[in-house]
Amino acid sequence: MSRPAILFPLFAELDTLEGVGEKTAKHFAQMGVERPRDLLFTLPYAGVDRRLKRTIRDCVPPATVTVEVEVGAHVPARRKGGPARVFVRDAETEFQLVFFHAKPDYLQKQLPTGQRRVVSGKVEIFDGLAQMVHPDHILRPEDARDLPEFEPVYPLTAGITLKLMQKAVAATLARVPDLADWIDPALKAREKWPGWAEAIRAAHAPGTMSDLAAEAPARQRLAYDELFAHQLTLALARASLRRGKGRASVATGRYQRKVLAALPYRPTGAQERAMGEIAADMAADKRMSRLLQGDVGSGKTLVAFMALLVAVEAGGQGVMMAPTEILARQHLESLRPLAEDAGVVLEVLTGRDKGGERAAKLAALKDGRIHILVGTHAVFQKDVAFHDLRLAIIDEQHRFGVAQRMELAAKGLTADVLVMTATPIPRSLSLAQYGDMDVSILDEKPAGRKPVKTALVSSGRYDEVVGHLRQAVAEGRQAYWVCPLVEESELVDLTAAEDRFRALRVSLGEGVVGLVHGQMPPSEKDAAMAAFAEGRTKVLVATTVIEVGVNVPNASIMVIERAEIFGLAQLHQLRGRVGRGAAESTCLMMYQPPLNDGAERRLAILRETEDGFRIAEEDLAMRGAGDLIGTAQSGLPRFRIADLERQAALLAVAQSDARKLLADDPGLTSRRGEAARVLLWLMAQDRAIRLIKVG
Repeated sequence: MSRPAILFPLFAELDTLEGVGEKTAKHFAQMGVERPRDLLFTLPYAGVDRRLKRTIRDCVPPATVTVEVEVGAHVPARRKGGPARVFVRDAETEFQLVFFHAKPDYLQKQLPTGQRRVVSGKVEIFDGLAQMVHPDHILRPEDARDLPEFEPVYPLTAGITLKLMQKAVAATLARVPDLADWIDPALKAREKWPGWAEAIRAAHAPGTMSDLAAEAPARQRLAYDELFAHQLTLALARASLRRGKGRASVATGRYQRKVLAALPYRPTGAQERAMGEIAADMAADKRMSRLLQGDVGSGKTLVAFMALLVAVEAGGQGVMMAPTEILARQHLESLRPLAEDAGVVLEVLTGRDKGGERAAKLAALKDGRIHILVGTHAVFQKDVAFHDLRLAIIDEQHRFGVAQRMELAAKGLTADVLVMTATPIPRSLSLAQYGDMDVSILDEKPAGRKPVKTALVSSGRYDEVVGHLRQAVAEGRQAYWVCPLVEESELVDLTAAEDRFRALRVSLGEGVVGLVHGQMPPSEKDAAMAAFAEGRTKVLVATTVIEVGVNVPNASIMVIERAEIFGLAQLHQLRGRVGRGAAESTCLMMYQPPLNDGAERRLAILRETEDGFRIAEEDLAMRGAGDLIGTAQSGLPRFRIADLERQAALLAVAQSDARKLLADDPGLTSRRGEAARVLLWLMAQDRAIRLIKVG
């Protein structure tokens, strides 16, 4: 499939545009503008009112004014490079035009004394006198009609002037083809949106400030096109995942009943809802592709295990994958008691399994004697064969993107897929990142989880904090002490953590304090974690290694040093490591005063709430979408026009619209389907285009 010819002019080289040479094209590339198409989606962010005024007297400087003047005397620069001045007079008052580095004969030609000119530029007051430095426009009165009343202002970069940008955009707009509309006609009529070409032209020719707002119909339509193309790509990915025939795995309840009977508490309503959604998906003959999203401590483990049991009850096997060895072992620890209650065989497979032991596990897996396997990516190695794999659960601490989910499908696994994430993602982002999946949300805390008391302490009270710790350790409690990560160098982190470790060892005694950091060999890291989990060490000094999934119910104190340099989500994750046992838990956030506004707001939010979804929404509002999940590696698209924070509702409409279009027209062969294909090419969604397989 190749790009439709109607789009060729927009995908030509930039230097095919009038006035754009090779050098200018290089400057444009710095802005991410490589083809005329990119210019179409680089919209003006501001505008300048260039309507003709009678006089500058009514303006409040500094302000941009357009006014007709009579040119008076020229005063040349006194020294080289100094200002040359030209006196001018409008209908009511006199002011000066100021030029630096201008040649006298050039000024005389532009502004002949005694003649009338229209000047437009910024009026400022300097030494009590009104002046306009380097006017943006100097025109003969008869040419002033060409000046737009409201001039759009574009983002620029070194080597690209506003004039050049406007010229390049105008040349591109001349190439805009008339495309058939891909938007559902009812939606278009309801929102009063213009057609595509009309919207593009309007967005580049705003008449007032309100035309620059995201809510302006032309802009909203273009934002929607971007979101719709993205959601169509995800919907195609979802359809291709599901096109691989799934297998119906129907639960009998045989093992699940045993586990529920052994639980000391009842599952929350949210857990029951999620279990029901997953079981229903698994019973269908389409492949499941579902995201289980739950806050720290919302009880994802139980829901995941019940899903694994559905696979076993249906006569198959389940696998749970974690990103690291430590986490795989943690899952093993938390699932083992449940497996014993159910009476199913649970095993672990990591890169550490070697030789005979590994061979025995592989044999048991192949003939179905192992029901549930917990592991790292090692479970995908060539020699690992399942007897009948029905469900793969991916614990998504490592951003398992759309591409990896598709790889999983490409392995020919017809298994259902459940992705778990402990990062509460605001709905708008989860649609953008996981729009190809169905979502189950755990938004209640299970019974018995106590709230964590959160306190802010300035770093000057370090001795007090250590005293508090000494007391707690004497009472048999355990604590985490998290040292800040210093971005510049891992060695600095290391010294920060090691210094703190030594200092605490001196204060609290030998053998009481353990240390974990990113530079340790995995075996040492595991040993330090194990010593803490088994209660041999009472205080664990760590860099943020521990934010992922460590579960030590006896740990009831969390000290976070330099809390002000951590992100909201990270602080929330860290705090979630405590409050897992019976004891009252505390989280002490130590900060170095003075706090800037952002840090103060972050710490205040954490004191107010433990609701991860609310925290995530605040985080999104404070940091923006790209930052929140580190766009570079998150697979989150970079939108040029759409704004994920403010246009979440539009994204939801785009998702349901994309899914409906594909349900009605899976091959995109109808008139609207054909138009949608052109949109995918226009938005450079090449991956999506590869997914529209014939039939």
